[in-house]
Amino acid sequence: MGTRKKVHAFVRVKPTDDFAHEMIRYGDDNKTIDIHLKKDIRRGVVNNQQTDWSFKLDGVLHDASQDLVYEKVAKDVVSQALDGYNGTIMCYGQTGAGKTYTMTGATENYKHRGILPRALQQVFRMIEERPTYAITVRVSYLEIYNENLFDLLSTLPYVGPSVTPMTIVENSQGVFIKGLSVHLTSQEEDAFSLLFEGETNRIIASHTMNKNSSRSHCIFTIYLEAHSRTLSEEKYITSKINLVDLAGSERLGKSGSEGRVLKEATYINKSLSFLEQAIIALGDQKRDHIPFRQCKLTHSLKDSLGGNCNMVLVTNIYGEAAQLEETLSSLRFASRMKLVTTEPAINEKYDAERMVKNLEKELALLKQELAIHDSLTNRTFVTYDPMDEIQIAEINSQVRRYLEGTLDEIDIINLRQIKEVFNQFRVVLSQQEQEVESTLRRKYTLIDKNDFAAISAVQKAGLVDVDGHLVGEPEGQSFGLGVAPFSNKPGKKAKSKKTSKEPLRSDTPPSKPVAFEEFKNERGSEINRIFKENKSILNERRKRASETTQHINAIKREIDVTKEALNFQKSLREKQGEYENKGLMIIDEEEFLLILKLKDLKKQYRSEYQDLRDLRAEIQYCQRLVDQCRHRLLMEFDIWYNESFVIPEDIQMALKPGGSIQPGMVSTNRIVSLGEDDQDKFSQLQQRVLPEGHDSISFYNAKVKTEQKHNYLKTMMGLQQAHRK
Repeated sequence: MGTRKKVHAFVRVKPTDDFAHEMIRYGDDNKTIDIHLKKDIRRGVVNNQQTDWSFKLDGVLHDASQDLVYEKVAKDVVSQALDGYNGTIMCYGQTGAGKTYTMTGATENYKHRGILPRALQQVFRMIEERPTYAITVRVSYLEIYNENLFDLLSTLPYVGPSVTPMTIVENSQGVFIKGLSVHLTSQEEDAFSLLFEGETNRIIASHTMNKNSSRSHCIFTIYLEAHSRTLSEEKYITSKINLVDLAGSERLGKSGSEGRVLKEATYINKSLSFLEQAIIALGDQKRDHIPFRQCKLTHSLKDSLGGNCNMVLVTNIYGEAAQLEETLSSLRFASRMKLVTTEPAINEKYDAERMVKNLEKELALLKQELAIHDSLTNRTFVTYDPMDEIQIAEINSQVRRYLEGTLDEIDIINLRQIKEVFNQFRVVLSQQEQEVESTLRRKYTLIDKNDFAAISAVQKAGLVDVDGHLVGEPEGQSFGLGVAPFSNKPGKKAKSKKTSKEPLRSDTPPSKPVAFEEFKNERGSEINRIFKENKSILNERRKRASETTQHINAIKREIDVTKEALNFQKSLREKQGEYENKGLMIIDEEEFLLILKLKDLKKQYRSEYQDLRDLRAEIQYCQRLVDQCRHRLLMEFDIWYNESFVIPEDIQMALKPGGSIQPGMVSTNRIVSLGEDDQDKFSQLQQRVLPEGHDSISFYNAKVKTEQKHNYLKTMMGLQQAHRK
């Protein structure tokens, strides 16, 4: 590709029994839609009111199935994404016109799924067809509500809410959302689970136009990265697909919005207005500045509106006469979008490790070429391998004779020989310095003033480093971080209690601390063991860090003492008079030894401090593992406690080993209301679904698991509130 192309725009008409046939007509090419309005007689017989409009788009989708919509709109965009081209698919239109149905579809029915789940399915199908590539898939789900950014996948246990608010950041790679979680998914079912998880967290509201209206803009992004399995291929490609479901544009009078919904509608209309301004600016070739930063929506889509991506717009409209004004507004937006041009380009990057291997191969070939060239020019005596001891000794001899004046010049053979000549100059210079030092030791008597220097240095010694901070104290905090056990007091050991394999039910459930000890010895024993092992490793790293810190402090104190002693020696030498020989300052043995000692201490200090930094990184990592284990242990305990003591006793019998219901697999509200057999319902569902094809299994499995999780959480919250009352 690499050439400029227009944005593709489609219009999808919502089916209705009251279609305005006299006002809306379609062209024979299925790309033209004509709008005709009757003149308003209240304006008089003569008026300049426009009554006819004609819009030429890339397709008119009328009474189109979800399969046909995906085939026309999204299939090519997703296909080209695996070749390295970014893609953006956006649904725009009036509230209730079918944007969310087009983008997401009806999650209860596999046939009625929308663009988003179909795109995920196509991605994983195409990955299976490309065995020569290792392709990774990541997803994120962003919501923009009232000009605030929210992560729709933050409710996952391993993510959690962000402490700092999310922000939009720009760099040389493009635009990204700082704080937005991105999730690696290797299976189609896992991707569907993430989609359904985000859908349950979306903000919706009800008004006259739509009882389940989306009150926010949502952007589901699929990130792809493809590496060739051929080691010689050092390039790899990356791409992303933005699937944008915009909130509905609406007239406040028609929607009947008030209160909170009115505030939401104001923010929605404002952001859509800024989006339209950005589109108008992109379509004007004379405009230099595009107002992307006016709102969060346009800013987050800066590199997806125009730019180097394939972009498709689906405009959803009503076919009723009462909504004709909003229909005209939506079609005008689609016409402006068609004026925007993009320049899709493959996103290629380089694998550093593979580049090194390829360069090594190329270097070997160049050496062979050089050997052939030398043989043709009678330079067969030249070698490019590392020099051996005999060759180095010969160069050393040449350098000494050159310095003595017995050799006029040193023959230059190759680059390696030039470097070795300079290296031997340094060796000879070092040897001469040692000879001068040895001569001075024989000629002069050395004075020992060590005691006075040590006393002076100790008086001024401290425990701070060169920056004035205590070594080993990061930002005023110690290494000891964590959460204390439930109610164990320091210094006391918890009394061991005999626990049975099954919890004893009673009218009054045991306290959570007591039940927690029982849980750790029985059902939670494995995760408790992992938690203790991680905690032990963490404590061992903390102990090593503490010992290293003490050692660093000791070295620092010795450095300070040595510096004071050295400064005293220098000042004393300046008072008594300095002696130079051939431009070299002559010092006594004590000052020379202090210099060597200081150099060695600084080297030790740097080495120990690097070890301490590595230990701190290990401690931080181990702390994160401990926190994750603690969170998992508490979450499993909460499930076990509720199943063991909160669920009624008659239902509890079914949860025992060998019973028909397995703990943790069925939500509590479904257990309490066992009017019909859930297993029979699931079997019936499978019989009804499987005729649709094997492809639907991942879709329904993800849907069932997501519903079970959220039903369980709702029931637990209800039981806790009832228990408080």
